[in-house]
Amino acid sequence: MLAFWGSVLALFVSVLLLVFAAAPYYRKYIAGGVCKSTAKLNGKVVVITGANAGIGKETAKDFAGRGARVILACRDMAKAETAACEIRSKTGNQQVIARKLDLANTKSIREFAENFLKEEKELHILINNAGVMLHPYSKTADGFEMHFSVNYLGHFLLTFLLLERLKQSAPGRIVNVSSLAHHGGRIRFHDLQGEKCYNRALAYCHSKLANILFTRELARRLQGTDITVNAVYPGIVSTELTRHSPVLDTLRKSVPFLLKTPPEGAQTSVYCAVAEELESVTGKYFRTSKTLKISVSLTGGWTECDILLYP
Repeated sequence: MLAFWGSVLALFVSVLLLVFAAAPYYRKYIAGGVCKSTAKLNGKVVVITGANAGIGKETAKDFAGRGARVILACRDMAKAETAACEIRSKTGNQQVIARKLDLANTKSIREFAENFLKEEKELHILINNAGVMLHPYSKTADGFEMHFSVNYLGHFLLTFLLLERLKQSAPGRIVNVSSLAHHGGRIRFHDLQGEKCYNRALAYCHSKLANILFTRELARRLQGTDITVNAVYPGIVSTELTRHSPVLDTLRKSVPFLLKTPPEGAQTSVYCAVAEELESVTGKYFRTSKTLKISVSLTGGWTECDILLYP
């Protein structure tokens, strides 16, 4: 019996040592690629939605470090002001400004756009980053299901309202933050607001698929305007996006080493916004590491779209 437990202990120690030995390689794989572009953004104006925390905040910090004038478009102004102050302090760039934007309210979106167009004469980069995930069923003030409204419709309207300023300031770039979850989505025209059947995980998938389709169609319509539009999958990142799921939020906080950090998750958005080699690349879907295919379902029929990756 003693020999048996000795063997079990030896096996446990061996596994533990293997895990420790493999940990650095796992972290490197999880972290993914890094944007190596040193492009400066002096004189450029950038709008980032949901930039008070997580990937959006890290993206804003990177752009501020490159010299851009960065507008943090956020729902929670207290957090936005705190984030703006922190970024100004860390980068030395005083052109980091917080502005109110609630993507679940079309009135707020229109007010943001109206004020922006009055205050800013140029816009060069728009990062549609904000989002919600696994939100319990609810409708916005305009009657839209929350995931569909915040993740897709709100950004659709914001982009439409700012598009002419982007064209006037060309060249410009639009980056839509999507998700690998789009593979599980389909556009349910007969029940867009989830009134007949609602599953919050699928609602998130549907909205992220809408981001992909929006990206491809807008890119097609903007051919010849010197404005590029691309979608990105940042990876599985440790952010507050899991706040509506106690289980996932607990896991996120318990095993953060299994997830990307926000700075690591921001790399794909930064790359698509600044990399010189992407000046004319549009209508694509980016992520780090290995190749994926975009599966698109409208009414049940699936097709696969092309994508482009960076090392």
